[in-house]
Amino acid sequence: LSDGHVPFHDVGAIEAAVAWGKKWKPDVLLLNGDWADFYAVSHWERDPDLRDFVAECGVVEESLSYLASNFHKARRLYKCGNHEMRFRRYLWDKAPDLCGHPSMTIEQWLHLDRYGFELIDDKRTVDLGGFPVRHGHEYRSGFGAPVNAARGAFTKLLHTCLVGHWHASSSHSEKAMGGRRITTWSTGCLCDLSPTYAPHNKWNHGFAAVDATKSGFEVHNLQIFPDGKVRPA
Repeated sequence: LSDGHVPFHDVGAIEAAVAWGKKWKPDVLLLNGDWADFYAVSHWERDPDLRDFVAECGVVEESLSYLASNFHKARRLYKCGNHEMRFRRYLWDKAPDLCGHPSMTIEQWLHLDRYGFELIDDKRTVDLGGFPVRHGHEYRSGFGAPVNAARGAFTKLLHTCLVGHWHASSSHSEKAMGGRRITTWSTGCLCDLSPTYAPHNKWNHGFAAVDATKSGFEVHNLQIFPDGKVRPA
């Protein structure tokens, strides 16, 4: 699950993803970056009426509790994306003397331990049985421009992978020398599809499921349609 941007999430999209996932019964639940928006500590222009960091964290906690209750048997991973890094950059800029204090961390503010989530730091690759997953902001320049985000990932990485960040479901496949095929995927988001800062876009709701075995992996890149149905992207 990627790009929830809580509290600017889409409740129906998250519920559809969770309903599908409960039938899938995953061993691992990965929040692949930007699950929290951290609007209040953004360096971008903000609406003063929406600046309430403590309230934001409370809504994020509610979402984590909801996910933990539905996937209580799964190992739960919380990957930092560029929006989670807003918190760290805010401290660097506004309160550098507080950096390094054990209470001034994302783990503490979101109480990740309470909901059984392990934190994976910014720009680290998640390895799902040999299948690499990144948030997608690591190669920001020109990443999403060439055709779609999946092809952008291909041109930057030249390696099979899955990314989020670009809020759109896509895939790209090319045959390399020797016949080996390289495929990349990007997932849709689970947030509001028409935010005030980008009301016109090509986003869609979606998520992915990866079936990893010793012999390889199979990626199910899924889109959530307006009727709430989940179908292959």
